[in-house]
Amino acid sequence: MAISRRNFGLGLGAAAALPALATRSARAAGGTLTVAYAGSMGVLMNKGLGPAYEKQSGETFHGMGQGAFALAHLIAAKTMMADVFVSITPGPVKVLEAAGMVSKAVPVASTAMVIAYSPKSRFAPELKAAAEGHKLWYKVLESKGLRFGRTDPRTDPQGRNILFTFDLAEKFYHQPGLSKRVLGAPINPAQIFSEPSMLARLDSGELDATSGYESAVKSLKLPFIPLPKQINLSDPAMIKPWYSKAAITLDVKGKRQVLHTEPLVFYACVPHDAPNPKAGHAFIEMMLSPAGQELFAHYGYNAPHGSAI
Repeated sequence: MAISRRNFGLGLGAAAALPALATRSARAAGGTLTVAYAGSMGVLMNKGLGPAYEKQSGETFHGMGQGAFALAHLIAAKTMMADVFVSITPGPVKVLEAAGMVSKAVPVASTAMVIAYSPKSRFAPELKAAAEGHKLWYKVLESKGLRFGRTDPRTDPQGRNILFTFDLAEKFYHQPGLSKRVLGAPINPAQIFSEPSMLARLDSGELDATSGYESAVKSLKLPFIPLPKQINLSDPAMIKPWYSKAAITLDVKGKRQVLHTEPLVFYACVPHDAPNPKAGHAFIEMMLSPAGQELFAHYGYNAPHGSAI
C-alpha cells in the first residue's frame, strides 16, 4: 500500500520541525507538551498518542522525531528541551543518565526487527515469496541489483540493530560473510539514509527493501518479511543465551567501539530540566494505561518487556 506524503510530514518527517521546536531558548509554555521520540514512532505519536493526549488534557502536543541517539545527545548537551524522551533500546537513555539528566525510564512497548519491501520493486514477487516462507529471505537480498536501505548506526539504534540482526543471521543460518554481501561495510554511504528519506524512497520504489521495526512498518501498512526470534532482537529472555553473541565495531566520534545488542524495548523518561514535567509524567501514565496500550497495539507495537532502568 502506498504511503501518503502527508503521513511522512506528520509522522517520521516531524524531524523537519526540529529547529523550530527544540532550541533551548524556545522553552515550552504552560499548556504545551513536548515529546522527543525515536523517529520510527512518528505515525503512532502524531496520529495516535498525541491527539489522544490533547483530547484528554486540553494541552497542545508537539512531537520531535529523530534518531534516538541523536536526540539524546542534543538533550544531554542542553541544546534541546523536552518534557518526555522516548527511546528504542536502553542505549540512548544511558546517554542521558551519564549526563545526569534522568534517573529512571520505564518500558512502554516493544517491537522486532523486520525487512520492509516496496510493492513497486522489480524484486517484489521474490520478496513476497520470502515473506510467505517460500524463499530464503537473505538469498533474495543477495540478488544482483537489489537496492537496500538502512539508517546510520552512529546516530540511530535501528542502524545498529540491523547490523546485529545480520551478525546473528550469519551464525543462525551458518552463512559467514552474509552481512558484508548484503550490507557492505557498517558505514556504507550507498545504503544509509535518514528514516523519513529511507521510507519515502521505499514508497517510491527507489529502494527495493530496507531495515525496519515491525511496529513502524505495520503503522505505515508496508509489506514486510518477518524474521525468526533468534535474530529479530524481540525477546529479552534470549539476550544472555543468544543475542549477546552479536557484536559490531564502529567508529563513533573518533573512538573505535565494540557494541553489543540490547532488547528492542521502548523506554520513556522525563528529563530533569523538562519545561513541563507534570505534563511529561501525565503523558507517560497515559502511555501505560489500558487505553494507551490499546493505541500501541493498534499501531503495530507489542507489550512492554522488562522493568524500569
